[in-house]
Amino acid sequence: MKSCRREFIVRSAVGLVSSAFFPLVAHAAEELSETDPSAVALGYRVDATKVDKAKFPRYAAGQNCANCQFYQGSASSKTAACPLFTGKTVEGAGWCNGYARRG
Repeated sequence: MKSCRREFIVRSAVGLVSSAFFPLVAHAAEELSETDPSAVALGYRVDATKVDKAKFPRYAAGQNCANCQFYQGSASSKTAACPLFTGKTVEGAGWCNGYARRG
């Protein structure tokens, strides 16, 4: 009986300490919308093939978030975080004017 009680106390203490460092519920990052002010400022498009080339002459065919140095996922990830849009995820097939070829 004492060992069960001791184990319960130890597990409870570990649970309390770890809950201070790790949230109980992980929140997924919100997906960036093309209408978000930061997305508008950088000309973000969910689909890189729909970039207005007259407005964003830096865009070149084949450029997309998945092959940008800022894309935090693998090249095959559908979405991933981007430090240009803090707390948001971007589409791998997307593009913005902050694009820099991965290297």
